[in-house]
Amino acid sequence: MSTYLLDARNLLCPLPVIRTQQKIASLTPKDLLEVICTDPGVRHDIPAWCRINGHYVHNIIEKDNEIRVYIEVGNNT
Repeated sequence: MSTYLLDARNLLCPLPVIRTQQKIASLTPKDLLEVICTDPGVRHDIPAWCRINGHYVHNIIEKDNEIRVYIEVGNNT
């Protein structure tokens, strides 16, 4: 299990989800990905994408106009 960071700040929908999908495609199950975003739509979009694709959102933290989404890669990569 490894931890990775994806900077998706200043990207608007659908780019944060697309970049998350591209990054997760290169990871292995149980890896952790922290996605940093500024688009408020990711609070709903990334968790919905994760549910559809078998990944797990552990936490979403909002602070200083940034949204950090913590994802565990599932087995459907």
